[in-house]
Amino acid sequence: MEQLRIAFVTGVTPDKWARVWRERNPRIRLELLPIEQADQRAVLDEGIADMVLARLPVDLDSPTPLHCVRLYDELPVVVAGREHFVAAVEEQDVVAPDDLADEQLVLPHPSGWTPGVPQLDFPAMTEKDAIEVAASGTGVVIVPMSVARLHHRKDVVHRVVDLPPTTVALLWQRDADSPVHQDFVGVVRGRKPSSSR
Repeated sequence: MEQLRIAFVTGVTPDKWARVWRERNPRIRLELLPIEQADQRAVLDEGIADMVLARLPVDLDSPTPLHCVRLYDELPVVVAGREHFVAAVEEQDVVAPDDLADEQLVLPHPSGWTPGVPQLDFPAMTEKDAIEVAASGTGVVIVPMSVARLHHRKDVVHRVVDLPPTTVALLWQRDADSPVHQDFVGVVRGRKPSSSR
């Protein structure tokens, strides 16, 4: 393997790991591929990427088994237009899901949580598009804080919401495991070059 292709979903910043990789493995070219969350399993199945920095949940068994190394959890935030009541919540405070019971949720939440009122049938869209819809006042969107910061706009606010965090994990095909894959696992886990697996 002369190159290692790492796909990563929106909000994940692989730059620090890429820098360490390039210092340790100058002969193996690292290629970083930004992808949408909807494609995180497909890029492995289709051979587009060797590994994915993904946001769980992902089917780890089908169509082929995947290795999964959990890396960190992300705080969920609710993103709303500046005129929304969420803007009045202090930045250090947490919004309760019950406070959002009358809202329209622009994107489905991975936990399955939905507000109590009947929901509009929003078309499928990216997180960036969903934040734009929230800015218009049509609804709210709940995304990881890293995504809200990446797509920040002057006409929206975000506040932490009391829902389960999302988990970022490193995934790769179980039958494609190699020393190169394991070396990258070592990098993201912060192991020194001399330490054993």
